[in-house]
Amino acid sequence: MVSPTTSSSASSSTSSNTGTDQQMIASNFDQFLTLLTAQLKNQNPLDPMDTNQFTAQLVQFASVEQQMKQNTALSTLVTNTNNANMLGALNFVGKTVTASGTQSALANGSATWVLNAPGPGTATITIQNAQGQTVSTQTQALTGGKQTFTWNGQGPNGTTLPDGAYSINVKANSVDGTALTVSTEISGTVDGVDLSGSSPALKIGPLTIDMSTVTSIEGS
Repeated sequence: MVSPTTSSSASSSTSSNTGTDQQMIASNFDQFLTLLTAQLKNQNPLDPMDTNQFTAQLVQFASVEQQMKQNTALSTLVTNTNNANMLGALNFVGKTVTASGTQSALANGSATWVLNAPGPGTATITIQNAQGQTVSTQTQALTGGKQTFTWNGQGPNGTTLPDGAYSINVKANSVDGTALTVSTEISGTVDGVDLSGSSPALKIGPLTIDMSTVTSIEGS
């Protein structure tokens, strides 16, 4: 599944603006040459005009024209890079990725996160829904390194919550009571690519993941 993209319209707008600017530069340069030729023809031979001023203006026009060409080249490079990124994102479809993040998808009564703790301790884990409301708070013992935390999708009083995206917040202390910083990752199979933004993003169920947060890829 690939979401619609708006990059083509933005590219067309950029090309149109560049073309208009180039036409204006060309028109102004032609006018300058016409005026320069007329002034040279009608100048007083006994009191010729200062050619340094004309030379400086010619250099300015050449500099602006060169800058316009560089801008055009950069726009082309950006477009080609974006196209390459889009094609690269499509290669993720069907593969299982692990990415840094706090949001995971609850499906079939299960949502999983990977917790990475610098050492053993105890963590208070808070889970929130898409509206930012706390739906579950749990306490879990931690070991040093990566470990899996799985939530059964149950809220207060054992109520079963609907499938969707849920976020995790982890506050942990080591065995001696000092605070621990625990990073979180999520994992899932990419089933689509979202091309509606400035850069492509991966879709895992209800989740949208920036490609830059991906830490590992599995699958052929």
